[in-house]
Amino acid sequence: MRLDLILIGFGNVARRFVRLLDERAERLRLEHDLTWRVVGIATARHGQARSPEGLDVAHALELVEGGHSLDGSLGSPPSNPTVFIRETAAEAMQHDPGRTLVVVETTVLDIERGQPAIDHVRAALESGAHVITANKGPLAFAARELMDLAARRRRAFLFEGAVMDGVPVFNLIRQTLPALSVTGFRGVVNATTNHILTAMEAGRECGEALAQMQGAGVAEADASLDIDGWDAAAKTAALINVLMHGEVTPHRIDRIGIGGVTGEVVRDAAARGRRVKLVASAGIRNGQAFGRVAPEELLADDLLATLDGQQNALVLQTDLLGELAIVQRGSGLTQTAYALLSDLVAVRHGC
Repeated sequence: MRLDLILIGFGNVARRFVRLLDERAERLRLEHDLTWRVVGIATARHGQARSPEGLDVAHALELVEGGHSLDGSLGSPPSNPTVFIRETAAEAMQHDPGRTLVVVETTVLDIERGQPAIDHVRAALESGAHVITANKGPLAFAARELMDLAARRRRAFLFEGAVMDGVPVFNLIRQTLPALSVTGFRGVVNATTNHILTAMEAGRECGEALAQMQGAGVAEADASLDIDGWDAAAKTAALINVLMHGEVTPHRIDRIGIGGVTGEVVRDAAARGRRVKLVASAGIRNGQAFGRVAPEELLADDLLATLDGQQNALVLQTDLLGELAIVQRGSGLTQTAYALLSDLVAVRHGC
């Protein structure tokens, strides 16, 4: 089965995703009867391109990474991506009505309203395409609306890469734990701040550690999203909305970032056998889900205290199985790209 992809966003994650698809092409074909081609790419800075017969992805990668435009219009504003989605989908379906379209949404998180990613997902579903995304915004601001729309349109809306990269969090509950309720959670879900706090324990400066994560393409382009706890708050809202059927936004999460945490504070805690971590947590109070993100001083034997560098973990509290812990010992572009790949395979198999 061939899947036709429309890429909305062609930054570090999307480019690693298409390279990973190419690296795993033979295995995907043999094990999942899955082949793919890219029929559209829309970027914020490098123009747009589409072809119902498929684009030359290697050439697109070369153009973008060389600072060139996909369409010769570098520097001029591209058309609205939602219009691009609708037009590309319509053109592709007119060319071949039997094709299966998948929109891959990897634009930058907007912490104010989750836009324009929400509009991208909505336009894709309304155009008859499945959607996979690594963007937290749609889940943090409009999870219920978009999941309901996907159900009505009988299309997939998958988002494993939104929290903890390729480690199965959402898929774990949806596919393997039927009739179970998540009543709360606590975790370290932001790799950048965990790397910074670990580096500060070793005597390094916050700015140096942050620059390293930005250079690796892991940190948010806007450093305040990580440092001020907004990324973790968006992930907390996404987890609450999907796993606990809540309706919150990042602005309803009690939030304290690590900006006020000094190296002296972190090293003093370590000298006393404790570790400072940015902890995301959620629970239910008076029948309503609530969430919190804040630095906490943890005992050394706490699972979250054992995490170093870019490691993440999430401890789910459930009504039937008690606590379930998911630990990610590595985080980076490949892991996030793999989340998109795994969601693509899920689309192939009908989710």
